[in-house]
Amino acid sequence: MGLIARGAPLPRTVWLLLAARTINRLGAFSLSFLAVLVHADFGASIATAGLVCAAFGVATIPSRLVGGRLADRLGRRRTIVLGLTGCAIAQLAIAQAQSLTQVSVFAVLLGLAFELYEPASQAIIADAVGPSERVRAYSLFNAALAAGGMGAGLVAAALGRWDLRWLFVADALSCLLCAGLIQLALPRDPRRTVLPQASSDQPTAISPWRDRALLLVLAGGTLFALIYLQIMTELPLTLTLGGLAPTDAGVLFTVSAATIIAAQPLLRLERLAALSAPAALGLGYTLLAAGVAGYAVAHTLTAAAATTIVWSLGDLLIMGRAYALVADLAPPGGTGRYLAVYGVSWGIAAVAAPILGTQLLQYWGPTLLWSATAAACLALAVGQPLVARAVVKQS
Repeated sequence: MGLIARGAPLPRTVWLLLAARTINRLGAFSLSFLAVLVHADFGASIATAGLVCAAFGVATIPSRLVGGRLADRLGRRRTIVLGLTGCAIAQLAIAQAQSLTQVSVFAVLLGLAFELYEPASQAIIADAVGPSERVRAYSLFNAALAAGGMGAGLVAAALGRWDLRWLFVADALSCLLCAGLIQLALPRDPRRTVLPQASSDQPTAISPWRDRALLLVLAGGTLFALIYLQIMTELPLTLTLGGLAPTDAGVLFTVSAATIIAAQPLLRLERLAALSAPAALGLGYTLLAAGVAGYAVAHTLTAAAATTIVWSLGDLLIMGRAYALVADLAPPGGTGRYLAVYGVSWGIAAVAAPILGTQLLQYWGPTLLWSATAAACLALAVGQPLVARAVVKQS
């Protein structure tokens, strides 16, 4: 019996999508500097800059939902190209904004376009591969974005020293390049994607918002997104309070991306591949808990890097399984809408994470912040059997 589980080769469409999104990710660094641009170029307070970023986060919620509906009705390729083009236009507008009002309006417009292409991208993967290969395909998608993110940091470091506005120009160009590759290389959409109509002897397709199993998965996904964004937003502050440089967080994020890429072969180990979704997710959340708990006691960059590797292995197990589970729950023709509803979790977390994390950090310190985050991870791990029962009951 081999140690590596063999799967079917992934379709060309998936590899083209991964390549295009990696190119897009190489330029996806401007948002990290939006608050800095608002504060430095327009003289706004840090609190005002935070409100502009929060407004962007709120706008991504309807963007994701509209993107899911467009993916199912307008078509996958058209929706991706539309979303990327909209992002490019908004980013170029931010780069030439002359007032705080203008940059705030353009930030909201960017948010409204920012998530349009995500449900369509994820739906293409669900359409192109069978259920047994979805976990591997979504994990590779996550790895491709991680690979692009590693290069994005280097590009941002170079352009950011020149002028912050050029970051938005470069991001816009990467969006247009990705849109062009998608338009030229991916198969054409049908003239019109028509959702299947229920026959007289079949029940009407359930709305995603009335699917109890999906809503339960969404609740867990929102908590996971909140945990993940706590790491992204509060880790630099934690390092500062511990006497390290906040820019060391960039090193740790690079370690995380490298771990996700290098550990991809683990997903094909037979014992790991044979795990049920609840078991794999439970293991992933347990590793995530161990990793974030380590930040509460890590006082050196080496120790922080070690704990980063641990939680990144958990992330590796979670991302692919979660999206594959949502895709499996979706009815025929509804994959985009289901993935869009699940993706709302990131919009909610983007608004809540900075507020909750900074309050815990300011009044209780890093130890309680990361201990509470680890406890939330363990709660998700323990709750996986409940999710499994709900999914089995629905099916």
